[in-house]
Amino acid sequence: MRKFFILFSKYNTYLLFVIYCSISVLFMKLQNDNVLTKLRTSGLEFSAVINEKLMSLTYLFTLNKENERLMRVNTYLLTKVLNFETAAVDERNRRKILNDTTFNPSGYIIARVVDRKFSDHDNMLLINAGWKNGIQKDMTVLVPEGLVGRVTSVSEHFAKVMPVINTDFKVSVVSDSSNCMGLLSWSGGKEFITQVEHIPISSHLKLNERMVTSDFSTFSVRGIPVGRVVRIKPDKLFYTVDVWLAVDFSSLTQVLIAPLKIEPEKVKITTDSTLNEQFP
Repeated sequence: MRKFFILFSKYNTYLLFVIYCSISVLFMKLQNDNVLTKLRTSGLEFSAVINEKLMSLTYLFTLNKENERLMRVNTYLLTKVLNFETAAVDERNRRKILNDTTFNPSGYIIARVVDRKFSDHDNMLLINAGWKNGIQKDMTVLVPEGLVGRVTSVSEHFAKVMPVINTDFKVSVVSDSSNCMGLLSWSGGKEFITQVEHIPISSHLKLNERMVTSDFSTFSVRGIPVGRVVRIKPDKLFYTVDVWLAVDFSSLTQVLIAPLKIEPEKVKITTDSTLNEQFP
């Protein structure tokens, strides 16, 4: 090390000369336009890369907030689309009922099916109309195609409907051609087939006859279509009759509620076993 310092002090003049010459050559090189352009371009590229990285880091910090904002926007738009689509479907179904030329819906209340319980024996419907809309217990529920059921319980804004396809539902029916009368009920199983009981084998019931509600019903007005006869099997005293229902319960969305059939005198006279009145 000492020898190096001795050598440096002895030849420092020459060494400084070499350094000065090197610096001069470097400056001469830098005077070349191509070299300056390359240096400037490299500097710009380096600056762009740094800015890009900084922007990426900033975006990462705000990514969660941006995702939350986009989720809120998407939720709002999805809700609007669903509301518009639902309203369009409801209006289309409503107009289908109102435009049915075979049925006059005036005096009836239109409601929408908002819930349903389907099983092989215990089916129920819930509609979005209650006593505030004029709905009362035992009102008849129907569509232009036929009978749906009857109202069994009512709240302020909703009502429960027992449909034809419930094992507890029964209604008096009559055939439109042979005028055969019986009691229609559902024994479970297929939701489009019901049975009619108490039609004597002496009657002239035929296949494909239409069954409608009769005057004997305590809740339904007469003449509402129920279905068509698809099977007649004779037994000892009565026929076993299968009826294909007029209403497709799988696609039921809008219903009509008929005014309440009020016949207290008829109900009383048919149920009061102690009646002693004499009729001329």
